[in-house]
Amino acid sequence: MKIRALLTAAALTAALPALAQENAGTPPAKGTAPATDKKTPPKHQTAKAQVKDSQGKDVGDITLEQTKQGILIKGKLSNLPPGQHAFHIHEVGKCEAPGFTTAGGHFNPTKKAHGLLAPKGKHHGDLPNLYVAKDGTVQFDIFSQNGLTVKSLFDKDGSAVVIHAQEDDYHTDPTGDAGGRIACGVVEKT
Repeated sequence: MKIRALLTAAALTAALPALAQENAGTPPAKGTAPATDKKTPPKHQTAKAQVKDSQGKDVGDITLEQTKQGILIKGKLSNLPPGQHAFHIHEVGKCEAPGFTTAGGHFNPTKKAHGLLAPKGKHHGDLPNLYVAKDGTVQFDIFSQNGLTVKSLFDKDGSAVVIHAQEDDYHTDPTGDAGGRIACGVVEKT
């Protein structure tokens, strides 16, 4: 629980100055066009994933929205086992039950080691654990700013979001010792 709180605090601390500066600065002089950053991803590029469990039952939706600083990932899920669960973006847009192995490994185009705490990490698909309440529900907003873009999720074989049976230990390569895959959703353009 302490690691989760520390990771959340670190992510918010890193994101807030960038978000605060997004619209800061002096307005352009009258008659001039605002400066543009050619490396900035397109605004309002979005995607979604309808997540299903291993029996094919709907457990909720996850949305991904591109911002200048990274991707905002939001979700509201239900009918999951209570407790901590690893949550990752996987490299293939296939979710064949019951094991969801068709989703491949973690989305990792930079070929880094797994884990938010790994010295040689992290995968672009590594995300913080989700804490599912006793009633089987979880609602979350996660901000990922490690180079992941909505556009990159739509390579030739797509991508998927996966929820694992156990929590991610944030350092064991390649999966964080997260256990089996209990829910999966193919990432689709919106």
